[in-house]
Amino acid sequence: MKADELLKQYAAGVRDFTGANLSEEDLEGANLEGAILDKARLDGANLNQANLLKASLFQADLNGASLKNAALQGANLSGAILEGAILDGAILDSADLSQSELVVANLHQASLSEATLTEANLSAANLEEANLSRADLAVADLSQASLSHADLNEANLSGANLEGANVEGTDLDEEKNA
Repeated sequence: MKADELLKQYAAGVRDFTGANLSEEDLEGANLEGAILDKARLDGANLNQANLLKASLFQADLNGASLKNAALQGANLSGAILEGAILDGAILDSADLSQSELVVANLHQASLSEATLTEANLSAANLEEANLSRADLAVADLSQASLSHADLNEANLSGANLEGANVEGTDLDEEKNA
């Protein structure tokens, strides 16, 4: 499916694009609020500044996709593959990223406040200056991740793997790690 076809269908009221192949497509700035893109192929896609509020991207392939400054509040990205994805400045507050693959993903200055990242693989991810306040990172793999100057106030890190992670300047004051 091409980007223009998807946007035309969305404008006509279609919301379910389950399994759509949008690899390498340019959807920069697109309004896809509430879209269902479960198991969609969006690898290498340009979703910079896209509106994906409350969208469902369950088990979607976003390998190497660019989502700079994208709005993903309340989105379902559980089980999604975001390896090497660029999410600089993305807003993922209250998003579900449980069991997602974010290996070497770039989440510099991303907002993940109250996000669910249980069992997510964030190994070697860049989370510098990210807002992870009140995020649920239980059993998440943060090995070799850079959390420099990240906000982890009241984050749940119980069972999380922080081996080799850079936590220099990280705000852990009220961390929940019981």
